[in-house]
Amino acid sequence: MKFAVKIASAVAVLAMLTTPAMAEKTVKWKLAMTWPSTLTPLASPPAKVAKMVKEMSGGTFIIKVEGKEKHKAPLGILDMVKGGQYQMGHSGSYYWKGKDISTIFFTTIPFGMTTAEQYAWFYYDDGMKYMQQVYDRFKVLNYPGGNTGVQMGGWFKKEINSLEDLKGLKMRIPGLAGEVFAKLGVNVTNIPAGELYTSLDRGTIDALEWVGPGMDIKMGFHKVAPYYYTGWHEPASEMQFLVNKRAYKKLSPEHQAILQTAMKAAAADMYYENFAASANAWEQMKTEFPNIKVKTFPLPVLKAMKAATDDLLDSYAAKDEQFKAILESQRKFMKKAREWTIISDYNYIKTSMDVK
Repeated sequence: MKFAVKIASAVAVLAMLTTPAMAEKTVKWKLAMTWPSTLTPLASPPAKVAKMVKEMSGGTFIIKVEGKEKHKAPLGILDMVKGGQYQMGHSGSYYWKGKDISTIFFTTIPFGMTTAEQYAWFYYDDGMKYMQQVYDRFKVLNYPGGNTGVQMGGWFKKEINSLEDLKGLKMRIPGLAGEVFAKLGVNVTNIPAGELYTSLDRGTIDALEWVGPGMDIKMGFHKVAPYYYTGWHEPASEMQFLVNKRAYKKLSPEHQAILQTAMKAAAADMYYENFAASANAWEQMKTEFPNIKVKTFPLPVLKAMKAATDDLLDSYAAKDEQFKAILESQRKFMKKAREWTIISDYNYIKTSMDVK
């Protein structure tokens, strides 16, 4: 009987040791965001990852999320994660184009893939492979961090009827799209988010792009610039999770799996959240501000934008073998995927509108 009791006690102890709370040493990480903590949905994925990681690990993996109001370095995220000040970061890959031009592909490019097409490229083609190749030089791991879907082309005080209307226009538009507009004669500038409304209102700029109704409504741009143009420049803007390689390797396999799962789930959820927010915001905008005029850039302007985009991409590809390889991968996959997008989504939407 005594032996049986000892065996039973040993089994009980072993069971305790193999529960998540006892088997894993508590890991505490910090995550820095480019965004303020209140700027949803961009700030949503890190908060959701922290919540899921804590719950799935039984409290043995804790991530403290800090917005830019805390660390004061919104465009220093990559350097801080690389240096180990933070184990994780949440930002946008195209912010690092000055460090490596190939980083733009992991956010979005003008006239590029839709969200569904881009996620398929990431997870079921060469996207993740190329993304990690680019970020290996920074000693960080990189993962999709949430998508805005198609971003609107911007708020304009005056209607754009021709290429001449772009010449001399003062506009806030970052990234490769800014380079495209600069080629077309636009005076491109980049202004901090907190100064955008004032700059537009006072005439410092004539136009700007932000995201879409769900985020734009909070900024109030529609009150001073009534022309709202449909998108071309950021068709699938993906945020990013950055993870310090050394810190990741120190995690147990269980914690690594939990983190991977949480990041993928939170990234997908941001797309749903932003879509719902934009649908709700647009309904509010058109009711409260009926003077808003939704426009699409004239075809000659769009063709000039596309030509300028292709020229820029091809010029970078001619100078950078890695850039060229990623560009060819995206173009090849997009050609295949777009045929199915047209057969499925495009034709369904067109058909459903035709039968109304």
